[in-house]
Amino acid sequence: MIELKGLWKSFEKKDVLKDINAIFENGKTNLIIGQSGSGKTVLMKCIVGLLTPEKGELLYDDRNFLTMGKKEKKIIRREMGMIFQSAALFDSMTVLENVMFPLNMFSNDTLRNRTRQAMFCLDRVNLTEAQYKYPGEISGGMQKRVAIARAIALKPQYLFCDEPNSGLDPKTSLVIDELIHDITTEYNMTTLINTHDMNSVIGIGEKIIYIYEGYKEWEGSKEDIFTSSNQKLNDFIFASDLFRKVKEVEVRNIEG
Repeated sequence: MIELKGLWKSFEKKDVLKDINAIFENGKTNLIIGQSGSGKTVLMKCIVGLLTPEKGELLYDDRNFLTMGKKEKKIIRREMGMIFQSAALFDSMTVLENVMFPLNMFSNDTLRNRTRQAMFCLDRVNLTEAQYKYPGEISGGMQKRVAIARAIALKPQYLFCDEPNSGLDPKTSLVIDELIHDITTEYNMTTLINTHDMNSVIGIGEKIIYIYEGYKEWEGSKEDIFTSSNQKLNDFIFASDLFRKVKEVEVRNIEG
């Protein structure tokens, strides 16, 4: 579990995050959503330690990350897995070598066991047949699956995903969403997803935090969205006719 208490972050005396309080639970897909410039990317960077808030607490299973020394923070970072917007694979490495990279960096296990773990992760994302290929030889969706395999190689407790569906077609995005959700449940990880993809919100949004102008404007589940009276959230989620019609159908189902 990750808990935020009274988190503030400023740049040049301008408050970008304002008194953020939130709990992200184990075994659930926790989504952070909001318009461009709302502060959601800054929030994610604060949580993973790339930025330091001026005030507040950031608790990883009751351990305050903001008051830790370098050695303690290093332990927490080893418990994290990251999936970047661009997949961020090494072009000069094969798929298998990319997945093995964090194992080679941080694991003291034998080469045989590291390879076995990497192959297990590739099998989990259905990519064992691509192990000897290079990133440039596989599709964008396959690259994202390699990134997921690499992210879970060290069996993290916390998984962070920055726009994991960016640049993917809707069908492939659905595959990635379901894979992240299944892995989160299977390993009981605390997963945070920073996303603009409303299909992801409606599909796997078990816990959703909506950031508006630096504030936590709303929180709830994908089911709660359809009955929310928060106008700012509704304007954001149901900006398109398609999602507005989906809400109308859902509301009728709930009332009927």
